[in-house]
Parts: sequence; structure tokens; C-alpha cells
Amino acid sequence: MAFFTACGSSKDLPDAYEVYEKGDDTEMSMQIEQPDFFAKGLCVGGTENVTGEYIPDDIASALVFLPDEEKIEYAENIYDKVYPASTTKILTAYLALKYGNLDDPITVSSTAASVPAESSVCGFKAGDQITLYDALSGLMLMSGNDAANVIAEYVSGSNSDFCVLMNQEARLLGATHSHFVNPHGYPADDHYTTAYDLYLIFQAALKDDTFRQLMAEKEMDVSYQNAAGETVNAKWESTNHYYTGEAEIPSGFEILGGKTGSSNSSGFCLVLYSKDQENRPVISIIMRSASKEILYQQMSRLLSVYG
Repeated sequence: MAFFTACGSSKDLPDAYEVYEKGDDTEMSMQIEQPDFFAKGLCVGGTENVTGEYIPDDIASALVFLPDEEKIEYAENIYDKVYPASTTKILTAYLALKYGNLDDPITVSSTAASVPAESSVCGFKAGDQITLYDALSGLMLMSGNDAANVIAEYVSGSNSDFCVLMNQEARLLGATHSHFVNPHGYPADDHYTTAYDLYLIFQAALKDDTFRQLMAEKEMDVSYQNAAGETVNAKWESTNHYYTGEAEIPSGFEILGGKTGSSNSSGFCLVLYSKDQENRPVISIIMRSASKEILYQQMSRLLSVYG
């Protein structure tokens, strides 16, 4: 039996859940009122797939939702367990924006600057003087695992305490089939989600103007001070191939942003926000495609057929 509480944060956090686990089942006793969006504003479907003339090959799950109309255009295995990789950072950004102040100064710790092998990074070093906005920018554009660590320590004091908060907040959003053990999505057996849970988290994050602004940035010039007081200048570029020109945007669509993710266990993933030729917002997700090139081909086809 394991008990978790949210602790170590410098911000006001929601009341803790009382959690207990038995095998693969987790039950939670919640002491907070359910948010308004449980009653309205969500695309809610049954357990059956909703497909049509085009079904992408060799993926784990996919969806195309029209959120303003609360309409499901495509849904394939959206409640199946998947590994999120860096799409995890949507939740990390959501929590930073919910509990943080963008102008707050942060000193990068040696722990935050230390990331697993083959991580995507911003290149932060111990002692760097940045702001929360800098960390969020690096998180969303460069998909920096070091930026995720910085945010976790800023919000909760440590990665472990931040992960408690991630799991609490995910459940508040209705994402009850997810479990997070780090703030960046580096592969771990006990770090998982579903396409539908990612949709719930993404839709919540989209309510924040700064989140929408950062996910829409194609590139950004940044500067900050290192431990020696010297200025570090860098250019950060989006990992979204629709923005880099490596993938063709579907006819009639405007890409408004999103979040990529990839690892050996997750395959290639994309959570995307766009507008169709009727100016309707579209949320689309593909999890575990076979390659980056195929991922964007599949996403473009999904949008063209169902968006």
C-alpha cells in the first residue's frame, strides 16, 4: 500500500488525494469539487472505435475531435495504454502556468541540468540564471528534458514531489488512466497515458494564453546569464515538422501548435491543434507511429479526411 501527498511546493496546491494501490488497480478518494468542464465542453464517446474510409496503419491510437462542437470525428483505441514520451510536457507546462509566475527568477541546479542519455535538451548548466518563461520556452520549443526538471523543482521542490502533483492534477482533469513518474516523458514502464487522457490534458492547457503562444512559436531567440555572469545566447526551434517545413500542411488547415514526442517505447507521437477551412478548431492526436515522416503523413491524411 502506498500513500502520496503533494508537498514541497512553493505554490498553493489543491488538497491531496488519498491514494492506495492494489496490483494494477488504483483507487483514489478525492476531496475536491469536480471542475465545470466535466459537465460541458468535452468530446465524450463510448468505448467503440469511430473510424471511416481511412485508418492509419501500424499505430497505437489516434483521434480527431472538434472541441467547439464536442464532436468526435475519428477515434481509434483512444483508451488504450500508451507511452507518451515528450507529450508528457503538456502536463508539465500546464502545471507551471497554473502554479508559477512567468517572471520568477530560477537558478538551474546541478540535478535539473543532469538528464538521461539521449535526452532532448536546451543546454542549461548548473548555475544558469533563467526565468520560468525561459524554462517554459525551452520545454515547448526544444522539448528540453532539462527545462522539465527545472520546472519540476521550481513548482514542487523535486521531481518526485512534482510527479505526485502531476498525477493528482491529471485525475482532476479526468485523465484517470495515466501515471507519470517524471516531468519530461523519458521512458519508464510505470509512465503511461492514453490518447483520450492526453486530449483532456491538452484541452485544459489550451485555455492558457501563454501555452497557446509558446506552442505556436516556430523559433525563438533567447538569452540568459550563466553561473559566471556571462550572457548565453541561443536560438530555439520548434520540433513540429509542420513548422520547420519538413512536413506539408494539409490544404485548408492552419497549424496552431502542439507537442511532439518520440522514444523507442512510444514510437513517434504528435498532439496537434489546428483550424480547418471552416475555421473550426481541431484537436488531433496520433500515438506510436513508425517514423517521423510517416507520422506527419498520417496526421495530414487524418485531418484531410476527418477534419
